[in-house]
Amino acid sequence: MSSLRKPSLGPIVGHTTDHSCRLWIAADPDKLDEKESEGRRTLGVIGILKQDGTVSPDSIAYFRLHRGHNRTGTFNLGIDLGLKKQGKALSATPLKPSTKYTVRLSTLSVDDAFDNDYEVLDETLDERLPKPQSWADVLNRMPDTYLEAQFKTFAAPPGNGKPKSAISFLLGSCRYPGLLWKRKSSDRIFGPMLRQREEQKIRFALMVGDQIYADMFGRLVPLCLADTYKEFQERYTTAFGSRNMREFLRQIPTYMALDDHEIEDNWTQDRINKDRGKRVLFNLAIDAYMSYQWSHGPRTWNNCAPPSEKKLSAVEDSLHNPQTALLYYDFLCEGYPFFVLDTRTQRFQDDSAGLDDNHLLGRPAQHASEPGQLERLLHWLRHQQEMRGNTPKFVISSSVFAPNTVKSTREGYKNKEASDSWPGFPATRRAILDCIVENGINNVVFLSGDVHCSNVAEMTFNGSPGDHLKAYSLTSSAFYWPFPFADGSPAEFVHDSTDPRNKDTFSLSPNNGTMDYSAWGFTQADNFSRIDIDPDNQQLLFHLFDRKGEAIKTRKKSGAVNAKPQCLKLADW
Repeated sequence: MSSLRKPSLGPIVGHTTDHSCRLWIAADPDKLDEKESEGRRTLGVIGILKQDGTVSPDSIAYFRLHRGHNRTGTFNLGIDLGLKKQGKALSATPLKPSTKYTVRLSTLSVDDAFDNDYEVLDETLDERLPKPQSWADVLNRMPDTYLEAQFKTFAAPPGNGKPKSAISFLLGSCRYPGLLWKRKSSDRIFGPMLRQREEQKIRFALMVGDQIYADMFGRLVPLCLADTYKEFQERYTTAFGSRNMREFLRQIPTYMALDDHEIEDNWTQDRINKDRGKRVLFNLAIDAYMSYQWSHGPRTWNNCAPPSEKKLSAVEDSLHNPQTALLYYDFLCEGYPFFVLDTRTQRFQDDSAGLDDNHLLGRPAQHASEPGQLERLLHWLRHQQEMRGNTPKFVISSSVFAPNTVKSTREGYKNKEASDSWPGFPATRRAILDCIVENGINNVVFLSGDVHCSNVAEMTFNGSPGDHLKAYSLTSSAFYWPFPFADGSPAEFVHDSTDPRNKDTFSLSPNNGTMDYSAWGFTQADNFSRIDIDPDNQQLLFHLFDRKGEAIKTRKKSGAVNAKPQCLKLADW
């Protein structure tokens, strides 16, 4: 039996609610050589600190760090029990709403006489381990650097489903790793982001894609393309282990989404069928993504549940209760709903047909009882409007919903596909906008990254029952991108979809009219954003900050240029 060690990576504060928090750590596989690793099992040890700053012995628990996931693992504090003896009646103690917690997490390596293929039960491991309480003194003596996680649980959601509280959260994407001495530059922005935690009472952060660059110099430079698990692991260790980002992740609940650079530039699933080598690449990339990003999120679709007293039909049950793990998910923060899309692993482009045969969220379901991502999103939108009225509804898409690039407005569908975004997938886009118009779904806000040029877009619906609806698209990108001359220029994007120079009016289904948009507030500066939900004034405030944490001057809808936030009016809720 070895002693406790600090995590090699983490802790990361993940999915948080009013009664729970999912916490992630990784053990260091390099502490053991390959032969020793085969005979050792690694566990996590967690304990909650009391007010006097010492660990409460009764709170200490073991949890698994999975060998198949590079010895990473999570503990859902307030819900998980840790290793449990079979048949023993145990129950977790939920966390308290709006309460600050500090926890200590460490790793433990133990002898393992079982074959790798043997499924070892919790009770079998439990019998071989000392009681969790026995580690209290060791946890208290260990230095707290990279051992402690601090977080605050969310407030309890309102009883009527319609929130009136003001909350703030952070948004950003695209952290290019930097080379040699530039790695310090790529980490700098997370310091100011962390300072916003106490200054602005940030509830959580959204990182909406390209948390790593597996293809640092693009997919056409094979020598710098991660194509082994060890190389993907190195990308995550470098990114999540940098000083400022590691401090940030252990103190603010963070939700992450997948984009192309976690796999390969401009990734679509069609590549698997065209090149067998891409199937191996995809499997390695997604396994790493699930180990380092997905695992500390909500894990799967879980917050669209109907009232408990409602009896579900077979079709409704399939919408609420998927049978497999999903990379898209939803969550609530104090009554405000968020849906995080997976726009990469189910993205299909049919080169032999027109754009309407392309699908961004997976091919449409063949039967209502077998829903896919698109069907669940549309159901979620309808459900949120029904349950919460005009409460803002946030849809997170790593690809930008609006504005489109000027290139994508040119004749010919190849130009649209070259945008690597929603213009190349009009059938998916139309289905979502049709749903919004036909069901009167108000205050839908798309949150995106990807394009290395932050901006604001306001959508309007014309010639349809949706002409009164409010909808926006907010983009924050990039955390760090040292090549502004290469892409992301404001001139590359449509500013007014009715402008004859690059007209981009989008036609919905018959009787649903059209969608137009206007965009403003463009900046290529490295940035992150803060979004304030202001229910008293029925608006959103969209702040942009540079790598030093200073407000960025941008053009407002009125034409004024200043460092004030964008004030976006919403329909009353």
